[in-house]
Amino acid sequence: QVHLAESGGGLVQAGGSLRLSCTASGSIFSINAMGWYRQAPGKQRELVATISSGNTNYADSVKGRFTISRDNGKSWVDLQMNILKPEDTAVYFCYVLAYSGRDYWGQGTQVTVSS
Repeated sequence: QVHLAESGGGLVQAGGSLRLSCTASGSIFSINAMGWYRQAPGKQRELVATISSGNTNYADSVKGRFTISRDNGKSWVDLQMNILKPEDTAVYFCYVLAYSGRDYWGQGTQVTVSS
């Protein structure tokens, strides 16, 4: 079992920045990939960014504005979000994929970008 705890969401004006943090505990040795997804009201959950073995992957909508990072011990993963836009408003979820194929999700943190 892997437990995830997110922090760092909030309200920010367009053009501003926020940093989301996710701390993993439990069986972190089983973690393969880590990342962030988001879900806006009335929309499906979508990938924001993932990181695995040093490789990163970003949604086109956030490339050049967001940066994902994690420690080598896989105990945390952060998402630095710059030049935020109103369309970035969503609940952001921390995500972990274990080597077994099982996935784990955090409870989510709200990010609201005002215009």
